[in-house]
Amino acid sequence: MKKIFFAFLAASLLLTSCDNNESKDELRPAPDPDTHYFVNLTDVVPDAILEIRYFGTYNFVGSRIDGYLQPTALMVRQAADSLRAVSEDLKAQGYRLKIYDAYRPQRAVDHFVRWGKALDDTAMKQYFYPNVDKSRLFELEYIMEKSGHTRGSTVDLTLFDMRTEKEVDMGGTFDWFGTESHPDCGGNPETGEYRPNDTITAEQFANRMILRNAMLRHGFKPLSSEWWHFTLKDEPFPDTYFDIPVTAL
Repeated sequence: MKKIFFAFLAASLLLTSCDNNESKDELRPAPDPDTHYFVNLTDVVPDAILEIRYFGTYNFVGSRIDGYLQPTALMVRQAADSLRAVSEDLKAQGYRLKIYDAYRPQRAVDHFVRWGKALDDTAMKQYFYPNVDKSRLFELEYIMEKSGHTRGSTVDLTLFDMRTEKEVDMGGTFDWFGTESHPDCGGNPETGEYRPNDTITAEQFANRMILRNAMLRHGFKPLSSEWWHFTLKDEPFPDTYFDIPVTAL
């Protein structure tokens, strides 16, 4: 009888050990208390198309960025609600929103800073900054130690044309380091008046204005150096820089 008991005990311990090992493989970090401020953007704006560039390798660094654990987008609730209003506005015009980035953890910004200081790493130069020497990226403020994205109310986005089923031509790519990305390239964004030039066409400028005007109508403010970048005017955490990872909540 003792032999049977000890054999049963040993088998039980072995099964418990196997169960523990499987659990360890599935364990995830405990939820950060800050996550209750955030929502999955597509839960609020279900029509948004996600192309989270920093989860992949097609970005100015050329590798996945620290803190992007899944190709999803997070925002604080107030910003997501305002973006839903933008989405409804633009859907009525035949467009959907395409999101490149939303909330960005501080560890991702730190990754950008480390990369910016590694002057010999220019693998993606021809795609994102062919006309700018990498040594000037901090001086020109293309790379900074703090980002509005980290406060949870900023989004990088463009338009998707539902009729053509293609991304709308904005006359430049997301994260292009150069004056071509400035909203005033080719015209006056305050009035929408196009100025003939050799950089972008009247149609491309008009496309930028469609996005810009919709964002401004629903409580967002633009950035003077990036046509794709907008921040909620009344952002709830103007002085907080979060560092929770980007993963589905």
